[in-house]
Amino acid sequence: IKAGWLDKNPPQGSYIYQKRWVKLDADYLRYFDSEKDTYSKRLIPVSSISRVSSIGDQKFEVVTNNRNFVFRAENDADRNEWIWTLQQIAEEQKSKALERILMPLATDSATELADKSGFLELRGFKHKLFVVVAGDKVFLYKNAEDYRQKIGITYIEMNVGNVKEVDRRGFDLTTPYRIFSFSADSEQEKEEWVEAMQQSITEALSNSEVAERIWVVESNRFCADCGSPKPDWASINLCVVICKRCAGEHRGLGPSITKVRSLKMDRKVWTEELIELFQQFGNMMPNQFWAANVPPSEAISPTSGSQERRRFITAKYREGKYRHYHPLFGNQEELDRALCAAVTTSDLAETQALLFCGASVTCDTGDPQCPTPLALAERSGQWLQMEFLLHNKTSGWFGGCCGVGQSSGKLLRALLCCAEFSRRWCTLQDGVLSYYENNRNTVPNGEIRVEEIVCLVNNPLHAHGTWHSCRGPHEGTFEVYTEADRLYLFGLESPDSAREWLKSIAKSFVHPCAEELLALDFERLGRLHYKGGLTLERAQEGWFALVGSVLHVYSEDGRQQEPLQLRKLQELWGLQTCRGVWGNTCSPAEPRCAGRTLYIQGERKLDFLGWVHAIQKAAGSSGDTLSEQQMTESDVPLLVDRCIDYITQCGMGLTSEGIYRKSGQNSKTTSLLEVLQQDARRVRLKEGEHQVDDVANTLKRFFRDLGDGLFTRRWAPEWLWATALEDEEAKVGKYRQLLAALPPVNRATLKALINHLFRVQCFSGENQMNTHNLAIVFGPTLFQTDGKDYKAGRVVEDLISHYVEIFNVALMASLPWQVNDQEMKKQQDEITAIMKMREASSSGTQQAGDFICTVYLEEKKTETEQHVKVSATMTAEELIFEILDRRKIVMKEKDYWSCFEVNEREEAERPLHYSEKVL
Repeated sequence: IKAGWLDKNPPQGSYIYQKRWVKLDADYLRYFDSEKDTYSKRLIPVSSISRVSSIGDQKFEVVTNNRNFVFRAENDADRNEWIWTLQQIAEEQKSKALERILMPLATDSATELADKSGFLELRGFKHKLFVVVAGDKVFLYKNAEDYRQKIGITYIEMNVGNVKEVDRRGFDLTTPYRIFSFSADSEQEKEEWVEAMQQSITEALSNSEVAERIWVVESNRFCADCGSPKPDWASINLCVVICKRCAGEHRGLGPSITKVRSLKMDRKVWTEELIELFQQFGNMMPNQFWAANVPPSEAISPTSGSQERRRFITAKYREGKYRHYHPLFGNQEELDRALCAAVTTSDLAETQALLFCGASVTCDTGDPQCPTPLALAERSGQWLQMEFLLHNKTSGWFGGCCGVGQSSGKLLRALLCCAEFSRRWCTLQDGVLSYYENNRNTVPNGEIRVEEIVCLVNNPLHAHGTWHSCRGPHEGTFEVYTEADRLYLFGLESPDSAREWLKSIAKSFVHPCAEELLALDFERLGRLHYKGGLTLERAQEGWFALVGSVLHVYSEDGRQQEPLQLRKLQELWGLQTCRGVWGNTCSPAEPRCAGRTLYIQGERKLDFLGWVHAIQKAAGSSGDTLSEQQMTESDVPLLVDRCIDYITQCGMGLTSEGIYRKSGQNSKTTSLLEVLQQDARRVRLKEGEHQVDDVANTLKRFFRDLGDGLFTRRWAPEWLWATALEDEEAKVGKYRQLLAALPPVNRATLKALINHLFRVQCFSGENQMNTHNLAIVFGPTLFQTDGKDYKAGRVVEDLISHYVEIFNVALMASLPWQVNDQEMKKQQDEITAIMKMREASSSGTQQAGDFICTVYLEEKKTETEQHVKVSATMTAEELIFEILDRRKIVMKEKDYWSCFEVNEREEAERPLHYSEKVL
């Protein structure tokens, strides 16, 4: 916009002016030593300039929120021109108030979209600089305070950059104009910086033509979900433009909900029609539908973490929690008819609302020449409607409930809809729920007989958004499903009123044999068919209640089954929608706990899919604290168990040099942690696919980011204080007391982790990680400190060193987190076996990918126990000969030996065919 020579007054108030080449563009005011320089000495975001004024003698002052800069021109005319130009640019920034509302903090991309930030040494500077990688640029600041004030030194365009590692801590960022030689504090930090800068280069080299065209629409310049500026990703079926971090959470919903593409890299996807569609929609139109009722407390911002984003985006698009419901919601026939009419017009907003409230993209139009809405749109010349329908042809929307399954056409018949609730007078009498036009009418508009009810659902607050009737706002809703596969949605003024009605209906609906379920604060209550235990020949009817993550079951004869803790499921099988004709049964959902398998069958598609979705949600992790994770039977988070088990079992795990000290690749760690947190039950860590350091780093990051910490905020200071006790016996006693005070899940997890670290230090001769080194790594991680407090490391070192004493109470393992002599001996045997296998492996006689298994000969006794390394190809026959050979047992002519696999609780066993692979 403007450039020229100006004298600049040094900030410390010196009267000696320094000649600087000054450049002004739409984003920054920068000054340089020379007009030939590429990189500035200082940059001032235009967005931070609050005032520009003349101060006499050809001088003018640029006032920012935190600092003033004085410049002197050659004459008054030049000074006045600079002042006028700066004022104009500053005013333009102020006029974009709407954009700043969408983006709560500063508009400077460096402070909003930092992919990586921190201190680095840079050759040529005495002190460390604060460096920020943001999008396709790298910004340099004198210190963190300047970063917060947005007053930088310079920025580096990464489209001309190249990153190369130099030594253990050093790397070079090379451009055609200068080489920036950086040095990090550690090798791990260096790798993270190199990876962040390489990603920045990739982004800078991508094609931005599509992004620029889509950003022409003002609302598309900010993420539709969090408000981050210049979002360069999109959901092509939802027609929303989103940032990189929100795009990651969109992918987690699956392509049936949202199809994520890059504006810059997926060039082939972006046809002229799709670009025009996004220009027509803008982010404003989809948000008027999807985010019509977002409470301020649930909204996210550019600085929100992954968990917050995941919750919000899941609620927004999968659950449709904040939607503006179409008046026809619930009436499938009317929705389809309205869609057929809408696609012949240019009203994309109407098509969007109909489609995402349950209208079927493939519904029958009744016109033989144009049998589908897509054909109608084509005949009408509505090319944008066609584009929108094409991208939503395979989206998973069912009756307005996103993510449950696809509509079968005419199953859903909701008499009351969320957007336009019809106020009715309702009565429950003699087993009949009736609803009338008003309380004076004697003939009901409709009736629901309680014997026809198959399921009741108590919706959480605002599950269907904030909606109103003519009498004011309503907050409580519940759903009633009937044998005719119909859904009735009722709303009341408060959740308490809704629950009171629900309880009354449930009393009439639930069979007396299962009336104890009525005392539970259930979210979903109904009857389903199931098989389990010893009754696998036929399915029997049962009464099911879902309370949090616990599934309660009563059989038809009134016997209560052991409640299923869904977060402790070993497997969750067959949770899928059925295709084809729905007959008497659906595909079963099969939750499997340790020693118990339950096959659940539904007779009706609508309520069964609701159960499927509810069980899947309840069986997953729901937060970032320990108690909210998926669990093993011993109350250890499945994520922790998976990582420890892999490191213990894989070939180079426990003996890997520098394990836990060396860092894995940041991107792989982030990716692995995300998939484990989403559903650790489905993740299988495999040697060759997953590196030991990546898995170890994932375990560390889980504990570092753990909500409330492993030692809890309440008790962590006490653990640190205990390190000051000089008497070892008193210290161990204090640790025992503190261990007993921890919540059960924290105790079990701490025991599992220290047990694992105890094993790791047993191999310190090979992995170089003795007790002290492990404590240095895990102390700050477990106590979530910056590493400056040595007491955190002391606690971990003491726990490993006194492992037996601290976790062993009177040598009796009466609780799962306690260790006894027998368990200790077993552990020592396992360590010895691992060491022997390690020696054999190093001599080349073993192959990678083997697992160490415990095998018992004829009966489960300590003296019959054998630790065998089982390869992926070993058969049952080979395992039998291996064991017999070890025990020097000679097979006689008429001897028959078999191999059985037994489950953890020894409640079930299965013989293996002699040619079957053991693993």
